[in-house]
Parts: sequence; structure tokens; C-alpha cells
Amino acid sequence: MIKSESQEHKPGRLMISVAGIRGVVGDSLTPEVVARYAAAFGTFLGSGKVVLGRDSRPSGQMLELAAEAGLRSVGCDVVKLGIVPTPTVQLMVRHSKARGGIAVTASHNPPQWNALKFIGRGGEFLDKETGREFLKLHDEGRIEYAASGKLGGASDHPGAVSEHVDRILALPFVPVARIKKKKFKVVVDTCHGAGGPIFKLLLDRLGCKTISLHHETSGLFSRPIEPLARNLVELEAAVKNHRADAGFATDADVDRLSIVTEQGKAIGEECTLALAAMHRLSKKRGLVVTNLSTSRMLDDIAGKSKSKVQRTAVGEANVVAAMRKNRAVLGGEGNGGVIIPELQYARDATAAMALVLAMMAESGRKLSVLAAGLPSYSMVKETFPCESPAVAVKKVAVFFHDRPQDHSDGVKVFFEDAWLHVRGSGTEPIVRAIAEAADPKRSYWLAKKAGELALQAPSPGGAK
Repeated sequence: MIKSESQEHKPGRLMISVAGIRGVVGDSLTPEVVARYAAAFGTFLGSGKVVLGRDSRPSGQMLELAAEAGLRSVGCDVVKLGIVPTPTVQLMVRHSKARGGIAVTASHNPPQWNALKFIGRGGEFLDKETGREFLKLHDEGRIEYAASGKLGGASDHPGAVSEHVDRILALPFVPVARIKKKKFKVVVDTCHGAGGPIFKLLLDRLGCKTISLHHETSGLFSRPIEPLARNLVELEAAVKNHRADAGFATDADVDRLSIVTEQGKAIGEECTLALAAMHRLSKKRGLVVTNLSTSRMLDDIAGKSKSKVQRTAVGEANVVAAMRKNRAVLGGEGNGGVIIPELQYARDATAAMALVLAMMAESGRKLSVLAAGLPSYSMVKETFPCESPAVAVKKVAVFFHDRPQDHSDGVKVFFEDAWLHVRGSGTEPIVRAIAEAADPKRSYWLAKKAGELALQAPSPGGAK
């Protein structure tokens, strides 16, 4: 059953959405659960070739084996990539002409969590309609197990990361020779996630001198997984100590990128898409697609280049659908995710890093100077534990009833000098509140007020 915001799961329950399933390993997420959902997905795809990859979490190998078993039990031939970025799984689905793929990763969630992300034939996450059809098949028990003579096989494909880098470097707007000439010194922090090998390979092939922090794919995460500015203190210090030109950080499955300037300052994950847009729109005008929670920096940048911004509900699938429909030149989300359609319709931290290096090489400017050229706003992002997100959202809407609102994803409230977006998370039992304003005091007040209202929301079936 698809869970609405009013049916968000408690921490001990499996979180189910059209994007996949997610839970705490050994509690709500077990090998039996994974095998059954994988078998249902294989049935939904109609057997055939399915790509399987995972991030570096200690539970990943166990759940990968369960997913492989589920897929093979319904006649799917599984192509195993091992520990790779999620966008690598998506790219391999697309270019190997597989029927679909599964990425075993909980992305930015804490280490005790893991998840299955379901990928369709074109290498994109399932859209709402397709996801609903798949979940209905699972819930109705329509899994078609194969007889012993028709079980699926398995093969390893260890070259996926190298193929991914090849395709990034083949992009016409990544000037490989020009970047090599600069001989950039770069520090990267991949926090023992899946990003160590692909970051180093890309930077080596671009002629950069690389200093790697927590390069090993052990899954013993060295910091909070989300590459938020406040989590990058070690990277900031390393950039300064090594007198590097740039620092880059990513999350466990390498779909988000954060940037540290040569001055050792983390500029915030919102700036990643903003810088990418500044660079791409200088070359090619057109539409940029992002979600409701992303900074208005993007609107200012697009306006200067006589381009436009379209906003969607939060979620990569929503952004991708609008990009495809309207032939956008760039897309992404304010969490550091950048989608380059010439490569694939997926958030890709490695490709975003190449784009930033291209911008540095072609402009001849330092990262601090490029960042200083971005519009200046104060954004506050807060999360609050909440078992009734729909109630919390309604409280915010009622409190600000006299202001214009967008209800397509939670509630977004518009003010003359600011905005506030409050929504239930699709990946954790929390409410997210994001506020942005020119005045930091204004954004902090809005986020704080949203938190106060969210914490007043009663538990399902009971009064507070």
C-alpha cells in the first residue's frame, strides 16, 4: 500500500513509497522483505536483465544477496556492479538496455538504515504511476516464481565506474585538455561511502592532484552522511592545509555534491546547482527544473541569462519528469544534486564535480570568486520528529492563512521578502522545514515557527 503523508511510518516500520522501500536493518528491513520486494520487481519488469549495485554500508552485501536471490527466483538475469554510486547503476541500466535496476542504498540516512531504490528501463527512478502499479503487484501477491529450469543467472560487471567516467569526460562542455592544463589540487571527502574510487578516477583523468579523505569504501562513515556545510569541518581544514584549489564532498551513494572553496569555506549544498546553472546557462539558454525547496538563487541566475525556472514537488523523479517533458537544459535539487540531461536523467555528484572544474578552468577564477558572484540569501533547513506530518503541514498553512501558498508538496508559503516550505519526509519519520530570506533573522524565525507548529502535531489516533 502506498503511504500518504498522514500514514508516515514510525522509526520501527518499513517506509514504502513509489521510489522504493526503506527501513532499519534487522528491524523493519530484513533479507526476507528485500527478497520479496526484489522478486515482485522482477515480476513487474517481466524478467530479463536487471542491474544491481549497492553503496558501502555494512548491511549492503547481505541485502544485495537477498535482492539477487529475489530477482533470480523470478527468472531475471542479474548484472552485479558491486559497490558503486547510485547514478552508476542508473547509467548502466540505460546503456546496457536492461529492463531495470535496483540500488541497495539508504543514501543520506544514518548507517543503521538501508533501502532498495527501484530503477526503470531508461535508468530513471519509477514515476508515481509506475510505482503505484509495482506496489499494487507486490501487495496483491502476484509474484511469478520461476521453475527450477527457468531461474535467472548472475554475472559480475566490475568496469561500471570506469565506463561512467568515460561518459562524463565525453561531454562536449567538459574541456578535458583545459582542465588538465590547470593542474588543480583537489581534496575530496567521500566519508567511506561509494564515492572514493569514482572521484579519484575522474580527478586523475583530469590531471588533478588529489588528496582523498576517507577514500576506502568501508561503510564506516566518518561524519554525518549528508554533505551539509556543518558536517565538512575536516574537509575545510584539509583544503586550507594543503593549499588546494577546491574541496568536494558527497554522500554515501554519490548523488549529492558539496563544495569547499580554496579559502577553506564550505559554501553550502544549495550553491552546487546554482554554480552548475550559472555555467550551463552561460553556454546554452533554456529551462532549468528544480523542486519547491531549492533556493531562489536559481531564479535570479536564470533571469540574468533570459532563461526560466520550473519547480516541482521534491523528488528526483518529479524533477526528471518535468525536464523530459519540457526539454530542460539542466535540473536538480538544492541538496547538491545536479542532473545533466546529455549524460543521464539522474542526480550525479561526479558529473557535477566535472562541471565545477570546467567552470573554474574556463573562467580562470578561483572558487571563492565564483561563489561570491552568486545571489546572496540566508537559508535555514531544519528537521523535526513528527508522526503526523499532514497535521503539522496543516497547522503551518492555517497559521499563515493570509499569505499565498502552494500545496502541491506539503505547503510552501510566500512572503514579499521570503518563503517557507514545510513537508513530511519521504525517507524518514520527520517534517522538513526550509526557509529562505535576504535577512538571516527572518529565515531563522520562519524555520523556528514551523518547528513549533510541527511539534504540536498529535500522534496518529491520539491527542498530544
